[in-house]
Amino acid sequence: MAFYEPLVDALSPARLKSLANEKLTDLIEKEAVRARASLDEFQQRYPSAGPRELAQRYIDAKKQLASMLGGVSGAFGVVTVPVDLVGMVYLQLSLLVEIATVFKADLRTERGTKEVLDVFGYANGIGPLERAGPRVLGTLASMVLKKYGLKAFARAMPLVASPISAYLNNQHIQKVGDSAIRHYDGWAHAQEKGKRARGS
Repeated sequence: MAFYEPLVDALSPARLKSLANEKLTDLIEKEAVRARASLDEFQQRYPSAGPRELAQRYIDAKKQLASMLGGVSGAFGVVTVPVDLVGMVYLQLSLLVEIATVFKADLRTERGTKEVLDVFGYANGIGPLERAGPRVLGTLASMVLKKYGLKAFARAMPLVASPISAYLNNQHIQKVGDSAIRHYDGWAHAQEKGKRARGS
């Protein structure tokens, strides 16, 4: 799928370093543009798919990328833990934007951006993120590292850790995706109820 080429490029070590300093609002804005284009392609490929099925297709595609990232970083051990975390945070945010787009959330507003970050926070056990921060992707990665501490370093043994790291990344992406579906599907139902109540 051509629309995933930018994501694969973003997972290169040089790009991940620069991504760590990218503003979250800019990142979410860029991902929203890519998500709208990919949603059009998904809807053409799967015309009968509803929002939940489309969201799961996004999750499955991200799980492949997360497994690849985990497999590569696991092979190099503790040196790549920060890179793996930045890559995983990027994949999670990208997935959250895609699922929000599937459920027609407005990501052009400050509220829409805040919701993406809050879903990210809850899915990672951090809770809602403060209004003032974090501002850059690297800060989110360090928050995840603080939350999970040594669990993140459990993948420090090269080669043996590679399949484990790939599996853990895969499972975590599914968990984040499930959280997003619950949040945005509930939001979509609430919007629909509100419209019916107003008679529009």
